[in-house]
Amino acid sequence: MKKFFLFGVLIFLLACDDGDLQIETLDFDSTTIQTCEGVSVDTGNLLFKLNATEALILELPFGAIRNEASEGSTEYAVSATGTVKVTYRTFSDNVSTTYFCADIPVTTPTVLDEIIAEGGSVFITSTLSADELSYNHVIELSAISLVTSKDVRITDLSINNFGTVTTEIPIEEEG
Repeated sequence: MKKFFLFGVLIFLLACDDGDLQIETLDFDSTTIQTCEGVSVDTGNLLFKLNATEALILELPFGAIRNEASEGSTEYAVSATGTVKVTYRTFSDNVSTTYFCADIPVTTPTVLDEIIAEGGSVFITSTLSADELSYNHVIELSAISLVTSKDVRITDLSINNFGTVTTEIPIEEEG
């Protein structure tokens, strides 16, 4: 009887499959926001944060960043098909700004996985700087829902504070 019990336990242990469960942690807190040509109030903006072989990309539409102080935070809904998108990518090797900003698309590193957020919110709070020559825009992410192609939800999103960007106030010429 002991042999059958031991054999059964052995079969059970060898037959277990974790289903390739991967719990991922997104940690972009120590990285800064990057852009290709700066932040503009006249166009949409592509902002990204790089962390070795990972990228967190935020696409904002025209009008999301304005040269005016906001009363509190302005909320923008995130969706896979909307104008505000959050995308998480993993790459085959370390990724740099060149990957996003090159005139001719680079071929390496290659994208291993791309996950577009299905929901959540982006909050932008805009304030006039102390010297009154620019605006500071604090960008925060909330309840971002990333689901992998294998329907696995990323459980730990330590990315609430995306960062701060600045826009200059154009100097009006007298004439």
